[in-house]
Amino acid sequence: MPRNFCALRLPVASLLVMLLPCGSSHAARATRTSESSGSLTTVVIDAGHGGHDRGGIPGQRIAEKDMTLDVAQRLRNVLSASGYRVVMTRDSDVFVPLPMRVAIANSYRSAIFVCIHFNATQRRGAGGIETYFFSRDSLPLASAIHSYVVGGAPSSNRGVRRRGFYVLRKTNIPAVLVECGFLTNPTEAAYAQTASYRQKLAEEIAAGVRGRNSVASASYIDQSKVAKSERHSSKRSHKKSARKKKTSSKPAGSEARSGSIDRET
Repeated sequence: MPRNFCALRLPVASLLVMLLPCGSSHAARATRTSESSGSLTTVVIDAGHGGHDRGGIPGQRIAEKDMTLDVAQRLRNVLSASGYRVVMTRDSDVFVPLPMRVAIANSYRSAIFVCIHFNATQRRGAGGIETYFFSRDSLPLASAIHSYVVGGAPSSNRGVRRRGFYVLRKTNIPAVLVECGFLTNPTEAAYAQTASYRQKLAEEIAAGVRGRNSVASASYIDQSKVAKSERHSSKRSHKKSARKKKTSSKPAGSEARSGSIDRET
């Protein structure tokens, strides 16, 4: 699950220069050289989390960052075999800040952006697939990917949702974020840990990319206003928590972390 990160002090351009030599964007470097051909769609694949950011909630057994990277790499292979140019925001277990992921996506014209995530919650019974978008021109892509993934997965359908996650509202190209199930749900976690299921997820997402212009746009749940209210509520809760810590006799770090994580806002 995505989460907020601290604001960066360095300009995005400087960060891009710093990131490229690290090997995490090898695909981006290799693909950029063929950008001039202009004949095929570029797909920017973003594997959520990475490095010190495991994703998920405190105490979660399965690291989301590992699942997202595996599905993203499989998706890359499927799309490459279909003739697409593919750019990976990360291709190894490294941490890539959200502004850098967006900068990579926005550096390609006529591209689409697909962000891979798995869900998590304290309620073990929660499950299902959901797909997010923000800009209206991203709805056809979200509808197609969601239709194929839900159709090929044994999990329930949580619907297409509009919400202003950072990587969705800051990108200048059609962008979606796919939640491939709950790693805190025992049944869905068991599926996610099998290579065959992760391969199936990759193939269905790829089918959605290919069929993005042939699937009717779905009705969706608009959570864009809810996200704003949650951010304000989170700030108020943080202030209250800070005041409690000042008056508490508990040692630093003993406060339980919240299990609710607002994704990439």
